[in-house]
Parts: sequence; C-alpha cells; structure tokens
Amino acid sequence: MAVDETPADRLAEYRGRRAPERTPEPVPPGGPPRPGGGDTFVIQEHHARSLHWDLRLERDGVLVSWAVPKGVPADPRTDHLAVHTEDHPLEYAAFEGEIPEGEYGAGRMTIWDRGTYETEKWSGSEVKVVLHGSRVSGRYVLFRTGGRNWMIHRMDPPADPDAEPLPERLRPMLAEERARLPRDSEDYGFEFAWGGRRLLAYVEGGRTRFTDGAGRDAGGPAGLGSRLGRALGSRPAVLDGELAEVEGRETYLLADLLYLDGRSLLDVPYRRRRELLDGLGLNGARWQTSPWYPGEAGAVREAAREQGLPGILAKRLDSPYEPGERSGAWRYLPV
Repeated sequence: MAVDETPADRLAEYRGRRAPERTPEPVPPGGPPRPGGGDTFVIQEHHARSLHWDLRLERDGVLVSWAVPKGVPADPRTDHLAVHTEDHPLEYAAFEGEIPEGEYGAGRMTIWDRGTYETEKWSGSEVKVVLHGSRVSGRYVLFRTGGRNWMIHRMDPPADPDAEPLPERLRPMLAEERARLPRDSEDYGFEFAWGGRRLLAYVEGGRTRFTDGAGRDAGGPAGLGSRLGRALGSRPAVLDGELAEVEGRETYLLADLLYLDGRSLLDVPYRRRRELLDGLGLNGARWQTSPWYPGEAGAVREAAREQGLPGILAKRLDSPYEPGERSGAWRYLPV
C-alpha cells in the first residue's frame, strides 16, 4: 500500500501477519485506527534474521513504517536503503520484547530512539520530515526508488561534523621478536599470542567485513560477521584480532580497537584502547575479548607455557597503533 493511500482498514495486513495468542506485539481489533497526537516517531532496533532498524512515523492513526538495514544515516554523503513495510498500530511505538521463533519478524525488538516530527512533504513517492529525537534529530527525506524500495537521505549537515569515516582498509601493526622480557615491564601490557590468523574487522550498520594481514579482503567463519555486527548494533568500529582455535573451536580473539563511533583511535595510547575495547563487552560464542595484563610479564609467560601457546606479546602502554609497521613498541616473545 502506498504511503499516501488510505484504505478502509489500514492495519489489515499487519493483523493478517500476526496471531495475538502467539506474539507479545500489540494486535488491536479491526475497525478504524484510534487517533493519536499525529507527530510521534520511533526507531526500533530489530534483531530479526537480519539486524535492521525500523523507522515508524505516525500518520492518520497508524505508524507508517520502513525497515532500514543500516540504520538512519547521520551524514548527508551516505544514503541508506529503506524498505517500506506494512502500517503498524500506534501502540507499537512503545513495544519492546521478544517475538517468538517461527512468528513473522521473530527476534528481539528494542526502542533505539523516539520523539516527535514535523512533516514538510508527504506523497506516494517522497516524504520529507524533521525528526526531534534524543539520538536522531534533523531534516530527512525518504524517496521511492521502485516497489517497496526507498532510500533515506539526511538533508542537514552531518549530525557530528567532526566524525571521521570508517577506514576502508588498514594493515595490522606488527611486533618485533625478542628473546627477553622488557626490563621496564611495568610500562607494558602483556597478552597471549594465540598462533592464529590475523584479521581486522570493520563493523558498520550491523554488518562486518574482514581484511587480512596484508590488508586484503578476507572471509571469516560462516556467521561470524553477522553475529559480531549484531553485538555492536549501531556502533561503527574497527577491531584487530586473531582467528585461532580455542578449546577445539575456531574463535575470533579481539585484542585492539582502532576506530569507534566516528573517531579514529590510532593515536590513542594502547592502555586506553584496551580499556575502550573491554568496555564494549564483546564476548560471544564465536568471539572473545582477549585478556591483557599490565605489568604481569612473568605470570603471563608462564601461563602461555602451561597452555601450549607459542608466545606472548608485550605492548607499551603509551604506544599508538601504527598500521602496517613493525614497531619496537610491541614485542613478540616466544615461550
């Protein structure tokens, strides 16, 4: 149904896809939709089969809805696909919950942002609005490109004018091999060397791509990218890690954070990058945040021996990240 059409029952398609006894979603009875304030918008993060965000605008007693796979763009230089879906009831603007497996849209739904909006234009092929939310504010236009497919474009300047774009590709920083532990071990953080394959992960809009040690496009284990993207949600990030076997299972072990939320962290000291990485809480079935131990050289080396690992890494706490460089600020020490 086009966004400017007003059928007798705006919610017929919505009700036809849902059974009230099987889903916690609001399913109002038939009849004309109840009136609302007319200016509500909500963006919901939908962890369905594919992570996406649902933009809903109140119009004529319903929520006109689009699924936006990469989220609402914060920069006018980037347009995002928006797929027009069925109208939703106004009650859906407050819905959060788990849609059961086997039901339409199965997965977790949470409110990502909500607020009010003003309409500048509304037709069957173009919708211009001004959003006033806590996370998204500004002028946006949705324009139809064919069928249910639309695009969403930010008309205002970037939401964060100082934001830096996600890097296209970086090469991992490398360590110099040394035989002895550093004398000033209190100035270093120590990590296990897992003996796996180095991969950088670029996460944006819930999607992930990987590059290898030479900066070339690379693939990870099936499902790793989508699951890692879901874990970060709307937060763009570049992660440095190692794909290695841990307890008989291939696991992506995260050891550094190079970019987060529109900011390059290459010049940020290693200690702070590790603190930010730990704060993301990235621990799942196929990925783990690798531990690090400031100043604990001997204990980490002994633990590596006991676990049969090839070595440990010593990284200066004040060291920046130097892409593609082999730096004395990082040391690899075989056990």
